[in-house]
Amino acid sequence: MKKNQRKNNNASAKKRKILYVSGTRADYGLMRSTLLGIKKSKKLDLEIAVTGMHLMKESGRTIDEIKKDGHKFTIIDAVYDKDDKESMARFIGKCIWKLVGKIQKIKPDVILILGDRGEMLAAAIVGTYLTIPVAHLHGGEITSTVDETARHAITKLSHLHLAATQKSKEKILWLGEEEWRIKVVGAPGLDAIINKKLPSITEIGSKFNLDLKEPFLIVLQHPVTENVNDASKQIKTTLAAVTELKKQTIVIYPNADAGGRQMIKTIEQFRRFPFIRILKNIEHDFYLGLMKHAGVLIGNSSSGIIEAPSFGLPVVNIGDRQIGRERAKNVINVGYKKEKIIAAVKKALYNQRFRSQDRFCENPYGDGKTGQKIINILSRVEINPKLLFKKLIY
Repeated sequence: MKKNQRKNNNASAKKRKILYVSGTRADYGLMRSTLLGIKKSKKLDLEIAVTGMHLMKESGRTIDEIKKDGHKFTIIDAVYDKDDKESMARFIGKCIWKLVGKIQKIKPDVILILGDRGEMLAAAIVGTYLTIPVAHLHGGEITSTVDETARHAITKLSHLHLAATQKSKEKILWLGEEEWRIKVVGAPGLDAIINKKLPSITEIGSKFNLDLKEPFLIVLQHPVTENVNDASKQIKTTLAAVTELKKQTIVIYPNADAGGRQMIKTIEQFRRFPFIRILKNIEHDFYLGLMKHAGVLIGNSSSGIIEAPSFGLPVVNIGDRQIGRERAKNVINVGYKKEKIIAAVKKALYNQRFRSQDRFCENPYGDGKTGQKIINILSRVEINPKLLFKKLIY
């Protein structure tokens, strides 16, 4: 074989390096099936940059889940020092500073990110300034609060948009992005729900000490950055409703945004109730198993909007954190009023008309085949000046 032919064959056999940035149990859980698929791919080489909540003991040090899956990873040593907005801003700055050095060593071909959190914004900024293409999932979605601002900023910084729905694609177009950059792939969080065997009801009952003859509730509520001073009051109202309902309940710690530590202190005050179990973190498969068999999900988590419809799980969505987001018919929206929350939970549990509608609702976020679509796109996209140097189409 000629020298030039050998050189060309080696070049074509080289895997494209993907760097996924992960800062929370939530984004890793949503991306887990996709990341395992990338890891197995013959065309892609995966490394994960681990930061934020994954490294925090109070959040359950969920880096252990990434280690357990056998991924190659690097640590971006940045966490939330305090429970305030200033710490959130400083965290983004630390991520940018430390990502630059790591990325220069890793030399990824593509940076892959999801959603709207600070570490994703940091990664998008670094990728843009280092001329590395950024592929962004879940752009074009409306959620209100500072998260929506960050999400749209990430969209403008990203080179490839992996939208969850057609409506999201339309919103990305409204932001002035070129249509060829946008691919509708669905939500990666649905892949495990549709394609994977989840823990059985017996396993769920045993692990969480649940009486399976009775319905159980899940509470997952995060702070809202714009209302950080109300975080403790807001979760207290939710848990006061739960204590009045007297249903067995799994309460999961919130994320580490400003106000999260306030909420944890308040949550811990409810540990004395025998029907409430409080957990820092739950492995993603078991969280999905809980959703599959729960009576109601209460709070403001995006999992109530995106994943819950695939289980026919009723959701009591509290407050403004998910306002405006595309959703199925399984969601009941309420404010921070105890009586309204109680009434909504009772409707979700006992109103047969609602439960019948909810059980057969269509999930607008895809068909559970997102991971392979992403792998195909990352494998085939041409990395060239056209991709790297953007222009507006207003």
